[in-house]
Amino acid sequence: MNLIDAKFASLKREGRSALMPFITVGDPDLDTTLELIKEMERSGADMIELGVPYSDPLADGPVIQRASERALKGTVTLADCIGIAERAREAGVQIPLILFTYFNPVLQYGLDAFFELVVAKGISGLIIPDLPIEEDQEVRELAEGANIHLIPLVAPTSQDRVKRIASKARGFVYCVSSLGVTGVRADFHSGIEQFLATVREATDQPICIGFGISNREQVARFERICDGVVVGSAIVRQIEEQLPLLQNSDTREQGLRLVGQFVASLKG
Repeated sequence: MNLIDAKFASLKREGRSALMPFITVGDPDLDTTLELIKEMERSGADMIELGVPYSDPLADGPVIQRASERALKGTVTLADCIGIAERAREAGVQIPLILFTYFNPVLQYGLDAFFELVVAKGISGLIIPDLPIEEDQEVRELAEGANIHLIPLVAPTSQDRVKRIASKARGFVYCVSSLGVTGVRADFHSGIEQFLATVREATDQPICIGFGISNREQVARFERICDGVVVGSAIVRQIEEQLPLLQNSDTREQGLRLVGQFVASLKG
């Protein structure tokens, strides 16, 4: 069984929803990313999205853009980002790891070689935000053959499109809380509850929500009606604020603890 399916089954038995932090791999460096993954699992993360740094991140707001810039200065590659999953497994991390990447790095790497690598290194799911459903058939077939879930993003647009995307989902449906790029928000799309209900009706897969969720109050609002909540920019911003501590070997543990405390606070 894919680890994502196993995790959601376990959470359902426990009556809980998933907390999914997002981090940019390589920000500030690969070794610190590994320590952050371990710390977030200890702090209650149920799955982690591993963001591949990209020079033209169309779906990302300024916080994640800055993180990508920092990682790319360290020449972090797609293979490095996938390889961090293997290092996490070797370090004892057991929760599912999901790769968030734009399509161009995958295409440049080569689809067959890419899927061989994600299988070998322990990735359970893929999110490719700029690969529309109209163009994903080849990737979807390769993913299904490798038992890797290709997780779709669905935004509050037309009901027909929402249903078409959700009906093909594997792993879970990533529901976008509002139109626009990632980033911390105080308000969400006005019809968000009806949008989530529409997605729920269109799929038997878990539904999760992300984009803009940044505190315990918002997590609590959505975990009552979703199977999982993704927190991205707020965590990446915490990492950015702790960079002076994380980049100093004498204070790294303190920086990791502070990030972990923020993740724990989201769980409540």
